[in-house]
Amino acid sequence: MTGGAQLTPAEAGTRYEVFHTDCPAREVVDHVTSRWGIWVLISLRSGDLRFYELRESIQGISEKMLAQTLRALVKDGLVWREVEPTTPPQVTYGLTEFGRDLGEPLAELFDRITRRLPPRELG
Repeated sequence: MTGGAQLTPAEAGTRYEVFHTDCPAREVVDHVTSRWGIWVLISLRSGDLRFYELRESIQGISEKMLAQTLRALVKDGLVWREVEPTTPPQVTYGLTEFGRDLGEPLAELFDRITRRLPPRELG
């Protein structure tokens, strides 16, 4: 995941050309819908988390992939990052207003999916 685009609200009547390859919105969509981006946004909906708490909440993600995903989402303005000057440094992440706004429909999508799946068999 490289790059990123800090999106600002479009002026009234103007829209991004999302089907054009050079549209900055496409890059943000790629980051949000990446293998791990969606899980980071969903995990942070419950509250701010430190790096290792976030890694533990998303089973199967490596430190490297979490760091790359967080870097892209921070650059896109979806996630904020705060470093506490301790030894070792403690890094906390949370959703920006933009990230919370995108997290709502993602949570709704997950709720719809899990409501439609057949019940899990125990045992």
